[in-house]
Amino acid sequence: MDNKRLIVFMVFFFSVLLLWKKWQIDHNPVEKKVAATSSATSEQQTAAHSEQVSSAPVDNLLQNGKPIHVRTDLMDAEIDTAGGDLRSLSLTKYRESGDPSKPYSFLHVAGGRVYIVQSGLISDGLPTHKTIFTAERYDYEMAPGKDDLSVTLQAPPAAGYRVEKIYTFHRGSYIVDISYRVTNTGSAQMKPYAYFQFVRDGEPPVGAARFAKTYTGAAVYTQNAKFVKEDFSDIEKGKVDYPEKSRDGWIAMIQHHFVSAWLPNGDVSREFYTRKVGSDLYSAGIVVPLGDIEAGKTQQVEMPMFVGPQEQDLLAKTAPGLDLVVDYGWLKILAKPLFWGLSLVHHWVGNWGYAIVIVTLLIKLAFFPLSAASYKSMARMRAVSPKLQKLKEQYGNDTQRANQAMMELYKTEKINPFGGCLPIMIQIPVFIALYTVLLTTVELRNAPFMLWIQDLSQPDPFYVLPLIYDITMILQTRLNPPPPDPMQAKVMQIMPVAFSVIFFFFPAGLVLYSMVNNVLSIAQQWHITRTVGKTIAADAAGK
Repeated sequence: MDNKRLIVFMVFFFSVLLLWKKWQIDHNPVEKKVAATSSATSEQQTAAHSEQVSSAPVDNLLQNGKPIHVRTDLMDAEIDTAGGDLRSLSLTKYRESGDPSKPYSFLHVAGGRVYIVQSGLISDGLPTHKTIFTAERYDYEMAPGKDDLSVTLQAPPAAGYRVEKIYTFHRGSYIVDISYRVTNTGSAQMKPYAYFQFVRDGEPPVGAARFAKTYTGAAVYTQNAKFVKEDFSDIEKGKVDYPEKSRDGWIAMIQHHFVSAWLPNGDVSREFYTRKVGSDLYSAGIVVPLGDIEAGKTQQVEMPMFVGPQEQDLLAKTAPGLDLVVDYGWLKILAKPLFWGLSLVHHWVGNWGYAIVIVTLLIKLAFFPLSAASYKSMARMRAVSPKLQKLKEQYGNDTQRANQAMMELYKTEKINPFGGCLPIMIQIPVFIALYTVLLTTVELRNAPFMLWIQDLSQPDPFYVLPLIYDITMILQTRLNPPPPDPMQAKVMQIMPVAFSVIFFFFPAGLVLYSMVNNVLSIAQQWHITRTVGKTIAADAAGK
C-alpha cells in the first residue's frame, strides 16, 4: 500500500513538472525569408487622431544599408543605416550557452533567426524604419572616462522638415535611449507621432533548455491592468488582452533569462500594439506623440529601451513592474522568498552551487518533522510487509477479503496507510517553487560550481550529476517497503532509471538540488527506519 502511495506521488510530482514546463526539443532553425515589417504606420492606423502615412510598398526582405558598429562596456551593437534599425546587440557580460568564448547574442539577424529594433515617425513624408539614413561615422567606442556615447543619424533632406535619429548608450547600463529630433522648416504646423517596436521570430532562443519550456513572447504592464502576457499564438489570432491606450506602463519582448522593453518617461499618452508582420515574425511596440511643432521650431521625443538580463534587483530599479517579467507563475508567493534566501546565501558564500546545497539543506531541516512522519509510516509498513505478503497468499484472488484483512492488520499494528500523504503533499509546492527559481534565475547563467560544472544553467556535460542522482534514487527505493505485487516491484526498479534519463537534460543547478535533496532524504529515512525497527523489535521482545 505504501509503495503504491510512493509511486503515485513520485509520478504526480514529476508529471506536474513535465506538464507545466513541457518538453522543449531544440531543432535546427528553419531557414526562412526575413520579411520586412509592414510599416507600423499603415498597419496600426494607430488611433483616430494619427495622420495617414506613406503608402510605400512593403518589401519582401529587410533592406540593408551601411552597418554602424558601437562598443560600450556592456554591449557590442550594430545599427544599420537602413531605417536606423538596431540589427545586432551582444551582451558582453554574458556568454553563449554553447560557446562560452562568445558574448551572448541578444538581438540579431542570422541563421534564419530575427530579433531587431525598429522605429519611425507617423506623418506624411516623415522617415520610417524604411528610410535610408546617413551617419558621420561608422565606428564608435565609448571613450575611457565618458559616461555616454551618442550616435546621430540624418534622414535625407526633404522640404518642410529636418529629422535626426539619435542613439544614446550609457556606461554600466542596459538602457539605450532612442530619440527623434524634428525641425519644422515649413510654414504649417506639424503634429507627428513616433513608433518604436521590437520585431522577433516566434522561436525560443537558441540554446534554450531542451526540457522545461519557458515563456517566449510579448508582455504589457500598466498600473490598472498590471502584468499581461501576449504570446505569439494570441498575437497571430489577433487576440488582445492588454489595454491599448494608457498614460503609464511599458511593453516588452520576453525570453528565457533576458528581456527587451520600451519604457516611456513620465505621464505621457501611449498606445501599445502587437501584431504578426510576416512569416513567423511578430512585433510589439508603442506609439507616442511628439506634440505640436510650429513652423521654425524643433521638437524632440526620447524613448528609453531596456535590453538586458532579467536580474530582479536591476529590473525593479529600472521601471515599476518590470521585475514581473521574471515570472514564477502560480507559486510566486513561495518562489520569491526562496530566491531571496538563495541570493542571501550566495552573498555569504560567493558560489551559486554551494548556495543551492545550503538552501536545500535548510528546506530539508524545515520539513524534517513532516518528512519524519512519512518515513515512520514507511518504516512501520516495511516491518509488517511479511504479514501483508502472507495475507495476500492466504486470500489469493479474493481482493475484497484481502483488503479487509489488511485494514484490520493496520488497525492492530496502529498504522495509518495514508499517514505519509499529507507531509508529501505539503512539501511538493515548495519543491516545485524552488525548481522554478533555479530554472528561471539568470544569475545562474554562466555561474560555475566546481570542477567540470562551469555553468549551472546548462546540463552536466559529462552526466556525472544525473548518474549520481540515479544512484541515490536506487538507494532510496531500496529503503522503501518491498512491494508485495511483482508488477509494482518492476515499476520501482525502472522508475529511478527513467527519471535519471530525464535529468540528463536538466540544468546542472536543478540536478544538484535534486541530488542533494535525495542524499538528505536517504540519511533521514535510514535513520528513522533503523530507529523504528529497533522500537518494534523491543516491543516484540517485551510481549
